Amino acid sequence: MKNIVQLFFAVLVLPAYAQQGVLKESLHVKSAILGKEVGYSIYLPSDYETSSRKYPVLYLLHGYTDDETGWTQFGEANQIADRLLNSGEIPPMIIVMPDAGVSWYINSADGKVKYEDFFIQEFIPYVDANYRTRSAKEFRAVAGLSMGGHGTLIMAMKHPDLFVAAAPLSAGIFTEEELINMPDDNWDRVFGPPYGTGLKGKERLTEHLKQNWILKIVENAKPEDLQKVRYYIDCGDGDFLIKGNMALHALMIDKKIPHEFRVRDGEHNWTYWRTALPEVLKFVGESFHR
Repeated sequence: MKNIVQLFFAVLVLPAYAQQGVLKESLHVKSAILGKEVGYSIYLPSDYETSSRKYPVLYLLHGYTDDETGWTQFGEANQIADRLLNSGEIPPMIIVMPDAGVSWYINSADGKVKYEDFFIQEFIPYVDANYRTRSAKEFRAVAGLSMGGHGTLIMAMKHPDLFVAAAPLSAGIFTEEELINMPDDNWDRVFGPPYGTGLKGKERLTEHLKQNWILKIVENAKPEDLQKVRYYIDCGDGDFLIKGNMALHALMIDKKIPHEFRVRDGEHNWTYWRTALPEVLKFVGESFHR
């Protein structure tokens, strides 16, 4: 009986000893390329301050109109990471969440917002220089939702030598038909900043768009380049972006690009992404294993 009582109290007390990572929100880095300070949040493993080890890094990208706090405020990313780390389901990792405004994580057609250049040339080197990261490709991954899912694929597919894994959720992928037939006000509001306002119908299929259009990137890329990255693609069956994601899945099959593809019950919302994140972290953690 005494042992049963001790076990009961041990179970009650155990959660209090669970390790929690350190979340630092809305820090800033100066960007010469963008000509301004850029916000970012960062999650550090619980033993970061007490160890001297280096850690793999996951760049976790937010969606359209959100910012660097979205994944923690609404996605509970730090809490989910804590839970999986404490259960031993993922290895300790640094999670970095930068602000990208409404850039779609690319360089804009007018050259005024060069976010891709900032991310690759300034931000990743800044993180590697200021935090104890493992800076080799084998220990760097990228994931994100919606616009951030688009950004995930942009970074991984255009820079396959920098990332070991990519996990886009509800990625902002559109078919040619969807782009051409998109209502003008939607186009100007959402895609005007990166691609140019006032474009109608097939005028939208500019060379700049094709260089940053995920389906066209996959179509034109060498399979051996895309095969350098592990892909985990997830989109809800009720998501308005499901058609573009399924088109990507079909194209990657045709190009023989290995990838995991998930379609679950759900829509384009945080409920879906919160349930997706644990599997993303597990996938990324497996990618870091040697």
